[in-house]
Amino acid sequence: MGDELLITEARSTILSGKGRCVTSARTNHLVIDEPVHNGGPGEAFTPGETFLSSVLACGVLLVDAFAHKDGVPLKHVQGAIKGERLKDNPADWREVKMTFELTGVDQKTAEALVEKYKAKCPIFRAFNAALKVTVTVVTK
Repeated sequence: MGDELLITEARSTILSGKGRCVTSARTNHLVIDEPVHNGGPGEAFTPGETFLSSVLACGVLLVDAFAHKDGVPLKHVQGAIKGERLKDNPADWREVKMTFELTGVDQKTAEALVEKYKAKCPIFRAFNAALKVTVTVVTK
């Protein structure tokens, strides 16, 4: 049981026109646009917004799940995230700030729930540690 793998997959394909793709996971679809400053339409989520949203969603979902699992009387959790990058070098995040707002628990309990998230969310851990990613390119 300890060696059981969780497989996460997504696919993206460019839609007609410049700077827009549809990304799919299972039966769900999300339109993602290249930002305006890169020549895209910038109407839908951009890749940076999608990434930060993933980090944050993992946070609020795990904080809520840990509270329920531990019998903590959490009434509500919400979060916000903001990242800064240079327009000339958007690959390097200069600063990212996250804020969690929890209702129904004291400060110590709230901090413990957020610490559990930070230890257990693979997206946060990879981002926070600036994990080196191996990239494979396949052509058909």
